[in-house]
Amino acid sequence: MKATANINEFIITRLIKLSGYSAILFVSLIFFFLIREGVPTLAEVPLDVLFSSRWYPIEDYYGIVPLISGSVIITIGATLIAVPMGVGTAVFISEVAPRWAREILKPLVELLGGLPSVVIGFLGILSFTPAIRVALNLPTGLTALAGSLLLAIVALPTVVSVAEDALDTVPRSYREGAWALGATQWQTIWRVTLPAARSGVLTAVMLGIGRAIGETIIVMMVTGNAPVLANKISSIISPVRTMTATIAAEMGEVANGSVHYHTLFFIGMMLFIISLIVNITASAVVFRSQKRAEKVLS
Repeated sequence: MKATANINEFIITRLIKLSGYSAILFVSLIFFFLIREGVPTLAEVPLDVLFSSRWYPIEDYYGIVPLISGSVIITIGATLIAVPMGVGTAVFISEVAPRWAREILKPLVELLGGLPSVVIGFLGILSFTPAIRVALNLPTGLTALAGSLLLAIVALPTVVSVAEDALDTVPRSYREGAWALGATQWQTIWRVTLPAARSGVLTAVMLGIGRAIGETIIVMMVTGNAPVLANKISSIISPVRTMTATIAAEMGEVANGSVHYHTLFFIGMMLFIISLIVNITASAVVFRSQKRAEKVLS
């Protein structure tokens, strides 16, 4: 029996290690494929054209700056909405809401996270964009603002779930100690619970940002898909186009091996690098927070 248990443990351990290594392998293969198909763009398209402000492949204009700026402005808008709302909701569910309300709200948040993106996109077309057009007196409601609002809805469940789990891991003794010192409930939340769960909350924020960056179908449906440079604050109420929407809309129509084809893969490579930077930044911030917490406790 002991020998069988050792064999099972050996097999399970090796399978777990294989799973971990396979994840690294798959990500590396994806990045290699993007590089192989995207790097030829640097030889086929002059840099002043590639990093210009006009995207019109039919006439050999491959400026990716409007696509990057569209992705950035929508992601920033979604983050500014989703992060305060998500963290606030997580605090309410974990620290303020009674037990019966928590048991209702948590499944509802998870249900929201399970909604297909196309359903949220239809909701945006039918409700959000007409309301934005009427409220702001715009020619069209298909704007970066509509994309930001809907991406915030998409990112919200991720931020709420991860942040709420992080707050739940804070030992109750921390709260009781603060209450014993005379702190109010909100002082305890702001000065004790949230700082103790800082690494988890930061992880929730970064995961929410990553979710917003990678969304495709929603931004295709509600942002107008106009490759216009977003370089002003007023661009938030103008149509824009993102990198993900460009790849999804045009990849099926290009000739394999053409300049347009390689440029779309170059955009995908840029998107991969941006996502990688976000994840590395999140890991670095979380690691630094954990080290700081360990120093304080020691």
